[in-house]
Amino acid sequence: VQFMESGGQAVHPGVSLRFSCSPSGFPFRKYLMAWYRQTPVKAREFVAVLGGASTVYQDYADSVKGRVTISRDNAKNTVYLQMNNLNFEDTALYYCNQLPPLESWGQGTQVTVSA
Repeated sequence: VQFMESGGQAVHPGVSLRFSCSPSGFPFRKYLMAWYRQTPVKAREFVAVLGGASTVYQDYADSVKGRVTISRDNAKNTVYLQMNNLNFEDTALYYCNQLPPLESWGQGTQVTVSA
């Protein structure tokens, strides 16, 4: 199993970013897919989740609710995270994984929000 995240960059507050993740090694459309994030001083935390074959189910962490949208393209085996109005607290390494997560993680994609 592999996870390949992309889309992170250094930005100013208020900017929007979209992350992409293209996992391999399992039947993508069957699984809940989620985004997580981690900083050097905080444990990895849940950000958002989206249902598999049925994409009706969604949930978001309170810290990002209203600013973030998770989506997926099962034909492309890709899950996305759209983050709007980024703030300093969004600075982190962002990962995708199943929910619950597998033991294997990707390299993540770094987002740094600074003035």
